[in-house]
Amino acid sequence: MSRANRTDHIRLTSHPEPGKKAAFPIHWGAADARARGPIIGTVSRAGDRNVIGSHGGSYAMYRALAVSASALDPIRRPDLTNTFPAATIGPFEQWRDPDKIVALDPWGHLVAENFGKDIAEGVDIRPSIAVTRARLDLPEIREALAAKRLRADGAVVHANGSVSVVKIAIDPVWYLPGLATRFGTGETELRRTLFEQTAGMFPELVTRPDMKVFLPPIGGTTVYMFGDVTKLPDHRTKITCRVHDECNGSDVFGSDICTCRPYLIHGIEESARGAQEGGLGLVIYNRKEGRALGEVTKFLVYNARKRQEDGDAAAAYFERTECVAGVQDARFQQLMPDTIHWLGLKRIDRFLSMSDMKHDALTSQGIDIVERVPIPPELIPADAYVEIAAKKAAGYYSTDIAPEKDVNGVVGRSLEKY
Repeated sequence: MSRANRTDHIRLTSHPEPGKKAAFPIHWGAADARARGPIIGTVSRAGDRNVIGSHGGSYAMYRALAVSASALDPIRRPDLTNTFPAATIGPFEQWRDPDKIVALDPWGHLVAENFGKDIAEGVDIRPSIAVTRARLDLPEIREALAAKRLRADGAVVHANGSVSVVKIAIDPVWYLPGLATRFGTGETELRRTLFEQTAGMFPELVTRPDMKVFLPPIGGTTVYMFGDVTKLPDHRTKITCRVHDECNGSDVFGSDICTCRPYLIHGIEESARGAQEGGLGLVIYNRKEGRALGEVTKFLVYNARKRQEDGDAAAAYFERTECVAGVQDARFQQLMPDTIHWLGLKRIDRFLSMSDMKHDALTSQGIDIVERVPIPPELIPADAYVEIAAKKAAGYYSTDIAPEKDVNGVVGRSLEKY
C-alpha cells in the first residue's frame, strides 16, 4: 500500500478464509516453475501473498527503515530487465524432489523467465537467487602463482593472479513440512517453536497453517564456482568443494585465533586447481557467524576461554562455548546439502573439510564423498592450535593416528599477550 491509501488500522496477522482458493498456490516439488507456483512475499498486495515473511532475508529490516525514512516507495517493485542469470544452472532432477530441497527455492533465479507475464500484470514476484560472474583478487592466490602451486591459464587463473568465478547469491526459502522432517520434529511443533523463540515476530506461523513456505530473516548462502559451469550436468566431472561457514574476524580481518581464512583460501586454491584439471571447484559460503550463535556470543566465548584458570586450554574448548551459549554449535548442518542438491550434484570427489557434521549431513542426503582433505598443518595460525587440537580430539576428520592425545597441554595465548 502507498502512503496515500494507507489506513490507521494495523493488521497483526491473517487467517485462512474458508472456501477461498489461493490466488497463487504453491506445490513444492512440482515438475516445473509454473506448476510449482511463484513465491510471493509482497507487503503491498495481501491477496497475492502465499508465504510467511517478506523478501530480502536479513535485509528486510533495512528495507523497512528505507520506507520509514521516506527513501523508498513501499509499493515499488524491482525492474528485472537484464538481470537474468549470467550462467545456466539446472534444472536438475533434485529440484522436483520435495525431500531433497527444503531450504531454498530451486527456481528462484528464473523468476523473470517463468513469471514475466504475472510480473507485467503487477504481481510482486522477486528472485531469491542471483547468478553473476566475477574475478577474485586475493594476495594468497598471487603467492600460489609465484610458488608455482597454481599456473596462469587465462581461463580460470589469470596472469595478474585474479581468478574467474561464477558467483551465486541465495536467500533462504523454507518449506516448513520438509524442514520439520529434516530436523526430526512435527510441522506444528516447528511452527510454534519458531513463533515463540522469535517473540511472536511472525504470527502467521501459527495462524496460517495453509501457508507452507516461510522467508526467514536470516543470512543466506553465496556459491563461488570455478571452471566450466556447463559441466555441472555431467556426473563424470570431478568436483572439489569447500563448504565454509562465515567467520568475519578471520575471513575478512585475518584474526589468528581460528583456521577459518586459511582453510577458506585453501579451498579457493584447490577449487581453482581442480577447475584447471578439467573439473569444477565449489566454495559454498554460509552466513552462520560464530557457529550460528552470532559474533557477540563468539567474542564472549573468547574472553571466557582466555580467562580460565588454566588458560585457553584445548581440553575445555567446546565446554566454554556451551557455558556461554547453552549449546556447542547451532549451525545444525541438516539444511546445508540443499545447495549441493540444487547444483545437481550426487558426488564430491575432494571435500575440503574436517567437520563430521558437514560430512554426515551430506552423506545422509545421499551425496557420496570420495576424499576428505584436512587443512595442511603449515596453514594453521599461531593461536589456532587450540581450536584444531580440540576439534581433532572431538572426532573431526584427521589423518593423525591418535589425535585425542594432541589435546593435552595445548594452550592459547592470554588476553594480556595480544
